[in-house]
Amino acid sequence: MTFDPVHSDDNILIIDKPAGLSVLPEGWDQDAPFLVKILEKEFGKLYVVHRLDKLTSGVMVLARTPEAHRCLSIQFEKRLITKMYHALALGVPEWREKITRYPLLANVGHKHRTIVDPVKGKPSSTQFTVLRGFDQHVLLEALPFTGRTHQVRVHAYALGFPLLGDPLYGNSSTDLIHRPALHAISITIKLPSASNWSENLQNDQAWSSVTFTSPYPQDFQTAMAALANV
Repeated sequence: MTFDPVHSDDNILIIDKPAGLSVLPEGWDQDAPFLVKILEKEFGKLYVVHRLDKLTSGVMVLARTPEAHRCLSIQFEKRLITKMYHALALGVPEWREKITRYPLLANVGHKHRTIVDPVKGKPSSTQFTVLRGFDQHVLLEALPFTGRTHQVRVHAYALGFPLLGDPLYGNSSTDLIHRPALHAISITIKLPSASNWSENLQNDQAWSSVTFTSPYPQDFQTAMAALANV
């Protein structure tokens, strides 16, 4: 497997992750291929600053130097990075935009599900926007303000709109798409001037926001086209 980067320079690598590939090794199958191992064969040492679920496709940023890794990690900690997702969900909401703040608790039970738990859950919030309605489904834009495991999938389910192809969270399997219909459409990060990642993040003149995007993969396009033609 080879990758054509969305963007590559001496400090960062932006790639379009396919669905079905884990970012890091899975504990139960150390020999299975994973994203970082594949990428490092072509691009050299990489540092992970965030993840996408194995079944989620879309844009990811990886650091190529310790300095870039530190600065990107700080941006995530300070919530300076914006990740946007698109999802196909069952049902058509009456609202156009909604923010949900259900607290989430991860790794529950033998299926390691994330659940809404008002007592033990961590504060979590996601903004949903309806982009397009179909007969019995909807295309949603999801902007998570926190980074909990399966956050978009669980919050959509908690609102009553489980994602297409997501039997773990309230929907049934479907021939339309063989995974949860969730795609990381864009990521916005702050980049320093002149590739100098050692500059102070607080120096606004030395950093600018840059957005990288990822087109819908074929399975997501096919599912959306099928819903449009129902």
